[in-house]
Amino acid sequence: MIVVEGVTKELKLLLVEDEALYRDLLAMALTTHQNIQVVGAYEDGGSALAGCRNKHIDVAVLDIELPGEYNGIQLGLALRNMYPKIGIVLLSNHSDPAFFSAIPQDKVNGWSYLSKKSVGDIEALHRAIVGAAEGLVVLDQQLVDKATPRKGSLLEQLTPRQQEIISLIAQGYSNAAIAERLVLAPKSVENHISQMYQVLDIDTHNPQIQPRVTAVLTYLQQTRV
Repeated sequence: MIVVEGVTKELKLLLVEDEALYRDLLAMALTTHQNIQVVGAYEDGGSALAGCRNKHIDVAVLDIELPGEYNGIQLGLALRNMYPKIGIVLLSNHSDPAFFSAIPQDKVNGWSYLSKKSVGDIEALHRAIVGAAEGLVVLDQQLVDKATPRKGSLLEQLTPRQQEIISLIAQGYSNAAIAERLVLAPKSVENHISQMYQVLDIDTHNPQIQPRVTAVLTYLQQTRV
């Protein structure tokens, strides 16, 4: 089971993908995780909105390029109107983070973005789902690997270790997972993150700000792919 906001729970998941075989394979892969239950799988936004009414849903995994009235972003926003705390994971054939500009800034928390090429790594998809459920922003590894800090940006002022850590935060890794991956003490990771927030001028005392989300959005704004 997964811990979301301090509570152990099973995540109820909605899947919307127009390619039937891909949709079925994805649903089967997701159910290999004990903490995920696929409660609905649909081929387009209209049928998804009609079918998910009166259901409890924690996260929706949506193809960006859907047929019919709604694309993935429009469907995600419509689902947010129905379920204000739902996490959204967008799947795309393209590594392009520009879609974030189409999401109102007050609703960007809890949106994740993965290339369909990365979905074969079920753990990456799982991190994106969990991150979305926790209200975080999670990005595709391929996009992160291609990103470099813009000249003169605050991101460029980070140490190489801090840049490494923020790239892992952007991929949905927890502090404990970052510590294990980089062979660092958990306290050392916390110190690096605290210093990173200072360099990026992120106000960690403002209750209206989720520092990890702000850090990832800053990462998106101050890198080029």
